[in-house]
Amino acid sequence: MDARSHEQRDDIAGLAERLAGAVAERDVVVATVESLTGGQLAADLARATDASTWFAGGIVAYSRAVKHDLLDVPPGPVVSSGAVAAMAANAARLLGADVVVGVTGVGGPDEQDGQPPGTVWFAVHAGGRTETHVAHFPGGPDDVVAATRRHAIRLLLAAVGAPVAAT
Repeated sequence: MDARSHEQRDDIAGLAERLAGAVAERDVVVATVESLTGGQLAADLARATDASTWFAGGIVAYSRAVKHDLLDVPPGPVVSSGAVAAMAANAARLLGADVVVGVTGVGGPDEQDGQPPGTVWFAVHAGGRTETHVAHFPGGPDDVVAATRRHAIRLLLAAVGAPVAAT
């Protein structure tokens, strides 16, 4: 592991630990639903302190079939607001979670669904509502995935009312 990868891992692990502390104080159950990150986000959260008490788990929906058949993603592009919103809302139902973050996007090097590499759609489902937004991250596939993981954990921190800025 090079120095940059180690630094990214520490940054992500630190964010996950901050989330662990925040959800423990609030008695919140968290889950993930991921495409682009292929389960790495769930693994990040599962490694955090006392994860078994606050992390319900994650769904890796890498293929279109899983998105459409398991998560009721509507027909059409899977790198979109509608797709990630359906993913998050249905993962909350399936996993019994209070807060879910969903991610779907294009790591590269090629475009997908007319979206360029680095395009990532996020959803947060909390309190019965789902909100989505798009972000664009520079770099190659590994850079995009790492940035997506960090951003997703920051979204979870914000969703549970915890400070998002690094301490």
